[in-house]
Amino acid sequence: MTAILKTFIYLVSSSLFVPVLLALALLVVWALVYAGQFFRTWLTRRRLMDPGEDLPEMILSGGFETCLPGKVVRVIRRLEALNSRGGQVLVVNLLRDAELSMWRSLDKLKIMIRLGPGLGLIGTLIPMGTGLASLGQGDLAQLSQELVVAFTTTVVGMALGLGAYVLFTVQRRWVEADVKNLELAAELLCMDTTDIASEKAA
Repeated sequence: MTAILKTFIYLVSSSLFVPVLLALALLVVWALVYAGQFFRTWLTRRRLMDPGEDLPEMILSGGFETCLPGKVVRVIRRLEALNSRGGQVLVVNLLRDAELSMWRSLDKLKIMIRLGPGLGLIGTLIPMGTGLASLGQGDLAQLSQELVVAFTTTVVGMALGLGAYVLFTVQRRWVEADVKNLELAAELLCMDTTDIASEKAA
């Protein structure tokens, strides 16, 4: 019974090796494409003007397109349209949907942070077992080949995880800033004119 279980587990482990290598290769391609999109977004955000403390007035006057990302501008325009119809409840609902969508955009990087090193570890241990079996048979050439594959998958998996963590950290700061600006815009748009005038007078 034990021998049957060992054989079954060995077959399952061996059958995972090719899918793991394929998944790592696909993840590398995806990471390169995502890095290109990230770099384009970074360049776009660097070109934006820093509004500083003038952002509330710019939101109220409608001149915020040059200091906020395009997706934030589009959401604020939709907030303005809903607020003009007196739908403050709809404004809050749209704000929450926009925030949820922004936070969900980080899920792919969160998965990559865990998935890359995990696949790299699996891709390391499987050929290590085959390499140890080759060592027992005195086949050093086969052992060296298996070790090369094992360590390569480790490097690729760790590189994917580290790269995803760096992108996640930067993009999380962007999302936090965008969410803050959206909440500010929603609060300003939902304020009464009298409230705005009293705040300016104060």
